Amino acid sequence: MEMPLFPLKSVVLFPGMVLPLHIFEPRYREMINLCLKDKSPFGVALIDEGREVGVAARPHLVGTAARIVRHDRMEDGRLNITAVGTQRFRILEIHHKQSYLTATVAQYPVVNGATRLATDRAARLRPQVLEYVHLLAKASNANLNLDRLPEDPLTLTFLVAIAMQVKAEEKQKLLNLAGVPEMLALESKLLSQETQLLQFTVDTQREIMQMNMGPTGYIFPN
Repeated sequence: MEMPLFPLKSVVLFPGMVLPLHIFEPRYREMINLCLKDKSPFGVALIDEGREVGVAARPHLVGTAARIVRHDRMEDGRLNITAVGTQRFRILEIHHKQSYLTATVAQYPVVNGATRLATDRAARLRPQVLEYVHLLAKASNANLNLDRLPEDPLTLTFLVAIAMQVKAEEKQKLLNLAGVPEMLALESKLLSQETQLLQFTVDTQREIMQMNMGPTGYIFPN
């Protein structure tokens, strides 16, 4: 199957993830207009080498198909679109026949989502997610409420992958993995690292506030 590609520098698309995009380059206007006309998906892949604008970039070989669910066209031809990730794919061959990249791709389904190993690892991951969200709320001084997590290991895997505040390269490693148990294991490792950093941030904020407070309760000027 041949699919148009939209390489992105800092975004890894997962199935179920919502992706807003502003389309301004002529080549991508052409691509998106064709997708809208044919009601066909396009592929999103993290850039491995190169840039989003200008000369075509070289993408990673695992990406996710995106289905356009909304579009707003501007008078000058630019578009704002909202797409949703559907299925993973592997790039078999990249083509330069169009003004934008296209690729021959094969579906890359996530496996072993209903195994005992996936269920056990999902059960161990849930309390890590709750602790991570709790500390993230403290560190960012935001109101983040997470009352319930998915029971299905596959749904949980993608939810955590989308929500984690880690580098795109780490998310790409997740997307590359074949099955749910492997993805859950890497998410557990990443969450453990991020939780330690967040705990340090929260503790440091508290110490700084204590150091800056005078005996009257007023903050000393810097």
